[in-house]
This record gives sequence, structure tokens and C-alpha cells, in this order.
Amino acid sequence: MRQRWPSRLWLVRHGQSAGNVARDAADAAGQAMIDLAVRDVDIPLSPLGQRQAHALGEWFAKLPEEERPQVVLSSPYVRAQETAKAICAAGGTTSDAKKLVVDERLREREFGILDRLTTIGIQERYPDQAEHRALLGKFYHRPPGGESWADVILRLRSALDTISLHYADKRVLVACHQVVVLCFRYILEEMSEAQVIGISRESNVLNCGVCEYAFEPDDDALCAPSLVRYNHAAPLIQEQAPVTAEPEAIVGVR
Repeated sequence: MRQRWPSRLWLVRHGQSAGNVARDAADAAGQAMIDLAVRDVDIPLSPLGQRQAHALGEWFAKLPEEERPQVVLSSPYVRAQETAKAICAAGGTTSDAKKLVVDERLREREFGILDRLTTIGIQERYPDQAEHRALLGKFYHRPPGGESWADVILRLRSALDTISLHYADKRVLVACHQVVVLCFRYILEEMSEAQVIGISRESNVLNCGVCEYAFEPDDDALCAPSLVRYNHAAPLIQEQAPVTAEPEAIVGVR
């Protein structure tokens, strides 16, 4: 029996955000707090992030109509929605693609009491949390009021069920966040904790980098996800948009 999957799935991290810029500035200045006046959910793309998102949309638009995304889903966070909308506005989807679908299960990992704190800030204000995270590892450490990677994976399993139910055999693009992309890989490729953490240590997920899956019959004649490309920067390079990636930290805006 054929399993229900999209025919193609693209996972795209949002373009560089104003939060990414603010966090870099706070880290460089050795500050404890990231200087932001809005909620994490409301942080928009930076001007560079807007350029990156448009470049990615231009790359999708150059694909044949029968190869472009038919369905676009997004995290509710502004930076992810702006990325998805820029891709659509550049003609990166099929002509019959419907409006953007926003799904809260695709949101950024929640940091709880550690939100807006830099690594220095956490060590100064919550040394017990820094110690606990070092002991458990980021896959299982859940800050008070926040989420672990395992928590994110639980909601993404549900989101994948919905995608398979409603968009089987469709070409689906998901605009989301760094940890979300990695947790999707964990699920789709049936990874271990060590494997996905190893990937996160090797390289950061690029802003507007492309992670792509095809779904082909496996040895048991079941449809299985197959990684086509990961952290694909060619769309930005081709459109001469600078490639950026935020380093993994204990917490921060990503």
C-alpha cells in the first residue's frame, strides 16, 4: 500500500531577521539582553532578509510550472510569513496555488524565561539553567515556560500528519525556523538524538537555505522520504543575495 506523502517537500528557514541582527550586536557587545522592543513572533525580516526571500522566490519562479510548489505553509511568526509571501510574490509557486496556510505548529522553539537573553545573560541570571542544559543537552533541556527540541518534534509529527492528509501527492513548501528544519529532518530521516545534534554542530541552517525531499518507493515498495539537498545556497548565489546563517546558541532569536 502506498503511504500518503507529498510528492515533493521543501523546508525553508526564514531570511535574516531584525532579531538575528540584534542578537549579533548584543553578542558582540558582551550584553546580557538582546535589544528588541517587540515579541519574538512579531520580529520582521531585515532588509537583507527581504532580499534573500525575494531571491529564493526568483529561483523557484525559474523552475517549470510543473515543478514549483503548489502549497505554501508557514510558521505564524512574521519573519517566516514575510519569507513565504515574498516567494509567492516573486512567482515562485504554481499559478493555481491558493493563499498562504499558517500553522502554529511550525512556530519557532519557545525559550520561556530565557527569551531575549544572550549566552552571557543566561550564565549571569540563570546559572542553574545553563548547568542543567549542559547536563541534559539541548535535545531534552526544557527551560521553564519553554520547549526542548523533543517538544518541537512532538508538534511537528502532528503537522506532518496534517500535511500528508491534506496535501498527499502535492508539492509543498514550508517556511519556518532553524530548529524546526532540523527537527523535521530528525523525523523524516528517522534519526537518533546524536545524529541530529551532530548535523546542527556541523553547520548552521542558512537563512533561505533549501532543504528538499522527494518521496519514492523504498525496498518494501512503500513511499519513503529521500533527502535531495540540504542547506542549498545556490538560489541566493544565483541572484547575488548574500548568504547568512546564525550560529547555534543556548537561546536567542532565530
